[in-house]
Amino acid sequence: MDPARALAATAPDGSTDGVTPVNLELVTLAEDHAVITWYTGVAGTDDGLGRMVPAPSDGEVRYGTNPRRLNRVAYGISDNTPYHYVELTDLEPGQTYYYQARSNGKLAAPMQFTLIAGNAVGTSTYGFDTGGPYSFTTPHAPEGSYLFSLVLCNDLHMGETQAGLVGGQPQYIGIMQEPGLPPYPEVMLESLVQDVRSFDPAYLLGAGDISAEALPTDLSRAGQLLSGFGEYQKDYFITRGNHDRAHIGDAYSTCRVGQWQGNDCFHDAYFPGDQPTYFSTDLSGLHVVGLDTYDKPGSGGDAGGMSPDQLAWFQADLAAHRDQPTIVFGHHPLVVQDSAFPITPSKSLDAAQSSSILDSYAKTPGVFLHHAGHTHRNHRTVSPAAPGVTLQEVAAAKEYPGGFSILRLHTHGYALNFYKSRSELARRWSERSRQEIMGTWSQYAFGNTVADRNTVVARDLTGLHRPRRTHIHTP
Repeated sequence: MDPARALAATAPDGSTDGVTPVNLELVTLAEDHAVITWYTGVAGTDDGLGRMVPAPSDGEVRYGTNPRRLNRVAYGISDNTPYHYVELTDLEPGQTYYYQARSNGKLAAPMQFTLIAGNAVGTSTYGFDTGGPYSFTTPHAPEGSYLFSLVLCNDLHMGETQAGLVGGQPQYIGIMQEPGLPPYPEVMLESLVQDVRSFDPAYLLGAGDISAEALPTDLSRAGQLLSGFGEYQKDYFITRGNHDRAHIGDAYSTCRVGQWQGNDCFHDAYFPGDQPTYFSTDLSGLHVVGLDTYDKPGSGGDAGGMSPDQLAWFQADLAAHRDQPTIVFGHHPLVVQDSAFPITPSKSLDAAQSSSILDSYAKTPGVFLHHAGHTHRNHRTVSPAAPGVTLQEVAAAKEYPGGFSILRLHTHGYALNFYKSRSELARRWSERSRQEIMGTWSQYAFGNTVADRNTVVARDLTGLHRPRRTHIHTP
């Protein structure tokens, strides 16, 4: 039984007074728009996952440039929903705004950080001691003419049926999709492909863990859904994650023999024939390098790694494109910092290889962004070893906060903004999967600060041009 339908918007006593708005989050902050989300549930109830039973309700955001005069109002993309998504539009760059979100006549309470310092609702702590209004200041747009945009996403985990299973630790109970609803990896990827259309992006980069366990049917299904964006290796590009590694077993026996172990169905599905599982390509003047960060033997639970051949090719490719604007993407981050949970070697690429890559970045002025997944969180790092390169972890597409980043390139800089997938089913699953890791998942995955998921960087990108065609360069 659907608890939202069963309880409608009523409290246990039959009134609507128990309907409570919580989990307020400032998701996206750009120079001219912002996205704010929250959840409404019935106070005093438990849906079995440790959260209030969802309760459909109205939703609005009142905002303005004076905290005592919130004279503008915006409404959600859905009426009468527990999963509120409101976009504020026509904002002015460099302007401070104050806002309050309401449902059922009550103010929405922010998502709280208790494991690590963070701010989910603004760019300042204004309003924290009074219950709002909260505050944010819009950035200025990147300077120069707009060129084109890319979608950055990762961790689709096609075929997965339980989210939140971490390292076999029994205290972490996996969360499953509600009975009767489509598989959540498909829900989230279908929404992503649909949602990004409004940004008219030229290309999509998917940084690994395309599948849950590299089954041919799951790899194929991911490709089918991604084809809604465009043509593979022309419009969208993907790399291998540790879940996409070669596997052993009858289910994989029809695939090629893996270089390191078992049978490699990912290689067959996305890099057939003699193609290596890493590549570089030029996209409208932008040099893009796709890394296979599990080019090694293993069970997937250890640190990522690149083969000696791949590492040598990569460093030669960087040297050959030293001054060309360059993005690198691959599944494992180079470094992991500021985590609410223990940081282990399995969280990132092999430490010696990461150090070598950062040294190479320091000698390659064209590299400005390294996009990674694997951690399933939004986090921005700048290493002193290569201060000109943003190391950006993007949250998983397949679970809370459930979305993608849009990279907008201008002639003199870029903006990177995270968006939650916005279909009703996507928002429904995203809020359900928030309860992973005994309800602490949001403190890790969302991003400790607005800057972890939204940033503007000055950069000379005058060598780029508006899209015309692409051409793949295989090593």
